Amino acid sequence: MARPGSGVLVSMGAGLGYSSQSMARVVVWEWLNEHSHWRPYSAAICHHIENILKGDARGTVILGQVDPQLAPYVIDLQSMHQFRQDTGMMRPVQRNFYDPSSAPGKGIVWEWENDCGSWTAYDMELCVSIQNAYEKQHPWLDLSSLGFSYLVDFDGMSQTNRQSQRKRRIRRRMDLAYPLIAGSIPKSQSWPVGTNSGTPCTCQQCLLVHSTRVASNAILALQQRRKLYGTEGGANQDTAAVRQSNTFAGTSLCSPTTTVARGHHNNISIGGGGGGKVEMNGVNFPRIPALVTLPAKHALTINGQNNLNRPGMQRITVTPSRGTIPPGVPALPVKNLTGSGPVHPAFAGMTGILMCAAGLPVCLTRAPKPILHPPPVSKSDLKPVPGINGICRKTKKKHLRKNPEDVVQRYTEKIKSAPDEDCTICMERLAAASGYDGVLTYKGIKSELIGKLGKCGHIYHLLCLIAMYSNGNKDGSLQCPTCKAIYGEKTGTQPPGKMEYHIIPHCLPGYSDTKTIRIVYDIPAGIQMKEHPNPGKKFSARGFPRHCYLPDNEKGRKVLKLLITAWDRRLIFTIGTSSTTSETDTVVWNEIHHKTEFGSNLTGHGYPDPNYLDNAMRELAAQGVGEDNLKD
Repeated sequence: MARPGSGVLVSMGAGLGYSSQSMARVVVWEWLNEHSHWRPYSAAICHHIENILKGDARGTVILGQVDPQLAPYVIDLQSMHQFRQDTGMMRPVQRNFYDPSSAPGKGIVWEWENDCGSWTAYDMELCVSIQNAYEKQHPWLDLSSLGFSYLVDFDGMSQTNRQSQRKRRIRRRMDLAYPLIAGSIPKSQSWPVGTNSGTPCTCQQCLLVHSTRVASNAILALQQRRKLYGTEGGANQDTAAVRQSNTFAGTSLCSPTTTVARGHHNNISIGGGGGGKVEMNGVNFPRIPALVTLPAKHALTINGQNNLNRPGMQRITVTPSRGTIPPGVPALPVKNLTGSGPVHPAFAGMTGILMCAAGLPVCLTRAPKPILHPPPVSKSDLKPVPGINGICRKTKKKHLRKNPEDVVQRYTEKIKSAPDEDCTICMERLAAASGYDGVLTYKGIKSELIGKLGKCGHIYHLLCLIAMYSNGNKDGSLQCPTCKAIYGEKTGTQPPGKMEYHIIPHCLPGYSDTKTIRIVYDIPAGIQMKEHPNPGKKFSARGFPRHCYLPDNEKGRKVLKLLITAWDRRLIFTIGTSSTTSETDTVVWNEIHHKTEFGSNLTGHGYPDPNYLDNAMRELAAQGVGEDNLKD
């Protein structure tokens, strides 16, 4: 049966969070992935965290006590970080609040079906928005304004990618409700967040964004007043319509029928000499020096964001014709915010808003696309990298697993008298029994025994070290959870594949005097092995072959040698959950960043980047692949 009513385009922040006036709210704990997306913990985990929080607000939460698959993870409530004991990876966590009548308060979870046939939960803000639309009996929901190019169809219980038109099944299921607490709620903040949760951030970026919003709101009020009361002036006055493009959905800055008259009643002054304000029909704005004299290549942004590159945002056009640009009209191309420019993006945003409201002709163009690949190269132009044998490596067979007791005893020495401090793995006193007493049992390893690691000297319960090792790859190596020192040769769980490397006759930005080393990784889909998250289950491999680039100089070749060593140790990729698509059981990068953008740096994964090679060597060293591993 078809659902009544019309579809809805979800608005930013609609239905998200919870009003600070209410005394009861639902708590959802979330962790931040590498793409700045907050991913929610399960309701059971959140109940566990809240129980620990009541007893000790600065304590440690061991997630493995609730979910065995999360055994390597602990949360430090004092620093608000999640720590993975076997890899040393740390991620921020946060405590978010929602209305008790929202999806997490009712225990409702919305999920989409991935390629392996399993189900992946939506981010919590998406789950709340989807449930709100579902309860209001909307037939569909557009998620583009939240940064996701998907259309949710409730009649067919499916989601469609608006770009690729690929359709996936979705489902709504009941689960445990998230914990409900009472008390005052912290006020919400806008990005970027300041250090004081009670007052707005006063950094330069926030002030600029706030001033842009003030200008935008004032102009909206001015447009509405003119719409209601009309404007004075003769019939021969010029007008310029401010229209919204049909290409983008969302809320228009101005009404499609609103016109801005340009006459003596439109009292506008921008830039120029003395004074400290921009005046428009009695509305005053802070003066910005030389607002009109923007460089031709600078970005036009609104509210500090590149709105024209985001689905669901408005596009403003103030030209007589959408197909042509009159001569003399200044073009303000939208540029990525990470790019350089003499004028702050928020200044450009305010300028664009004021010029559009005044009826001044402004042409907004799209941002340049990233240059991901070099020009075509023939096989005869591909040359081997000097000083490196061969041009191809295949994944070696997995390393044999070793006995946990033998590994721990190999790298530690027993200590008779325990120091007066905590074991940072189980957070129990070293003089007391291990927190894993009764959970793990190993012959010859008593729960009271403690040991000191050889190189760094940090002390732990031997049973805790065995538990940490057992939750990892069991490759015969051990990593200190305090200082991240690695004992032995660390290996990963990278599935079988091929790594190729050669020199191409093209230059990277910032390295005009050198050619380029191109690395090509290719991993096919397959079946997970014992060391992977779900043994026997299929895993996908998206985006392969993946092309990466290094400058062909001394340091670039050194990084390539280290990457080859990391590949041989199966450390470049792993199987997990994609941080961009939330797809589970898929091949993902494993903590070692690569440059995948050849001719630009619009995504942050390209050149020029003078610090990349040094950063890559530090990341490789953190995985146990340092310069001491290089062979002469």
